[in-house]
Amino acid sequence: MKNKILVELDIPLIEKKYDLFIPINKKIGTIKKLIEQELVELTEGAYIMNEDTNLYSKETGMIYEVNMTIRETDLKNGSRIILI
Repeated sequence: MKNKILVELDIPLIEKKYDLFIPINKKIGTIKKLIEQELVELTEGAYIMNEDTNLYSKETGMIYEVNMTIRETDLKNGSRIILI
């Protein structure tokens, strides 16, 4: 799977962690939107989508810009990210 990476996603709002395969050619904003849409379904509406939500590096605290592709970031297999 050269076009996807495995990351650990931490979501403090619902106190859950997930391992996700994400495509490296998609933009961060697209990935964030897809993750949030799935969270709404998984939590049966307990998670509410928010425009102000961002993806952060769990190691550095850096915010990932929504217009960058995954390939353009420091994300790689095993990276840990936070959705807040």
